[in-house]
Amino acid sequence: MAHVTVEGAEVVVRLGLREGLTTRRRQVRVPVSALREVRVEKSWWRVLRGRAGHGTWSPGRCSGVRSRPDGEDFVAVKAESTVLCLELDAGAPYRRVAVSVPDPERAERAVRAAMPESEAPEPPDPPAGPPSDPPQHRPPLQHEGGTADDHGRPPGVTSRTGSGPGQPPLDDARALRANADRVRREHVLRRPHRPDGREDT
Repeated sequence: MAHVTVEGAEVVVRLGLREGLTTRRRQVRVPVSALREVRVEKSWWRVLRGRAGHGTWSPGRCSGVRSRPDGEDFVAVKAESTVLCLELDAGAPYRRVAVSVPDPERAERAVRAAMPESEAPEPPDPPAGPPSDPPQHRPPLQHEGGTADDHGRPPGVTSRTGSGPGQPPLDDARALRANADRVRREHVLRRPHRPDGREDT
């Protein structure tokens, strides 16, 4: 199996004897700055993508380089194993490095600790224009547990349009505005017609 370590600014994948003979190399190095994601894949066959290139692609063991339109993947995995998967930027030697390792969770923590922390997004700028007025909070109505009436008036506050005893004079301007859109109809009481055409007296 392969072993993954972090050495300075690089992630180093040291291959086992069999993987090294198959791929004709002893190790793979990728810069930490090129890491986009590191994860553990429990289904080893899910990391295989693209077209198989140089390497060994037997049913129980896959080692070598696979080609894709956007780059190449390096894999060294075997069946029934958990795989450490490194996703890399376009400028890296490979777009993905996927290897079976003895302790993938531990290797994942080590690689993740070396990854640069992503900068927190800046808050969006406030919308342009004059500052909006603060929201007006009305007092709770009676059915909400408060003491205000249906018009939002606290106890003791008189109506602006009322003219009853103890109330201020009628607010003519407000009354006219309230009645401006009302449709008034005259109601005329007519006597019913009798079948013989004569009106009741």
